[in-house]
Amino acid sequence: MHSYHDKHGRLPPAVVYGDDGRPLHSWRVLLLPFVDQEELYKQFKLDEPWDSPHNIQLLPRMPPAYEPPPSKARRMPKFSTICHVFVGKGTAFEGPRGLRLTDDFPDGTSNTLVIVEAGKPVPWTKPEELTYDPLAPLPELIGVYLDRFRVALADASTRTVRVDMSEKTLRAAITRNGGDKLGVDWDD
Repeated sequence: MHSYHDKHGRLPPAVVYGDDGRPLHSWRVLLLPFVDQEELYKQFKLDEPWDSPHNIQLLPRMPPAYEPPPSKARRMPKFSTICHVFVGKGTAFEGPRGLRLTDDFPDGTSNTLVIVEAGKPVPWTKPEELTYDPLAPLPELIGVYLDRFRVALADASTRTVRVDMSEKTLRAAITRNGGDKLGVDWDD
């Protein structure tokens, strides 16, 4: 994410849309050049949907960065990932354009989730993310581990988060501009 930001001046959008407003593919495709997959990236037809006859053929070439740990892979459909971003009001991926780490994270990059390894498995190129609504229940965040899931923060650090973390703390970590503080259970 940071390498993409360094090159483009902003984070990637969560979903790439076509000129007609139709969702085409996920942010995971845009990051390919930054996870040592430049050749794979060049093979995508970026103006076609993730499941077009051409692009669907690239699904089996899922990069290791999006794969679950080998011991957990058998639990997931082939070529699927649970590497997701939150989309919605206040998230790091609010709106159709990527946000700037320098300007759009008043709560601090060390306090804001960028990627979570949790949620429903999806084909890795599919533009389907975790919807966040401050007034609705949180999406189910089941990961490959029973009691925790892994996250990447906007400051490029990673950590594990307990599934029984308070909802208040988790919501504070999901939002980049809510003015709320992470609870004491963040450090558990």
